[in-house]
Amino acid sequence: MLRISSHISISLTEIEIQAIRAQGSGGQNVNKVATAVHLRFDIKASSLPEIYKERLLNLKDSRITSEGIIIIKAQRYSSQIKNKEDALNRLREIIQSVTVQIKPRKPTKPTKASETKRLERKAIQSQRKSLRRKIDEEK
Repeated sequence: MLRISSHISISLTEIEIQAIRAQGSGGQNVNKVATAVHLRFDIKASSLPEIYKERLLNLKDSRITSEGIIIIKAQRYSSQIKNKEDALNRLREIIQSVTVQIKPRKPTKPTKASETKRLERKAIQSQRKSLRRKIDEEK
């Protein structure tokens, strides 16, 4: 089980993990051993609550395909086990990002004192600028 929060967890049977050969440098070992991990998670077919599925599908993330599948490629480590843990942690982070409820912003009004202060500063600035003008421009 992949625990997302205290009340949400995903069965590992819903997550498809495949070992692949890693890219980049690594000497002879990189050509022989499949240490990188390719993780696929189908959002629509998962056991997540509908609200989280909807939020995940609306998320603008390059790792989420148009079919609603999260694809994560982990090849940070030279160990397959560490790469698997890394991929699962990254999946957990994506799902946790949509579980947080964002509070709607309440627009506030400026206080009366701040409004008068702003107008006073504006008047002083206006007077300062008018004193910089040429005498001809005043007419």
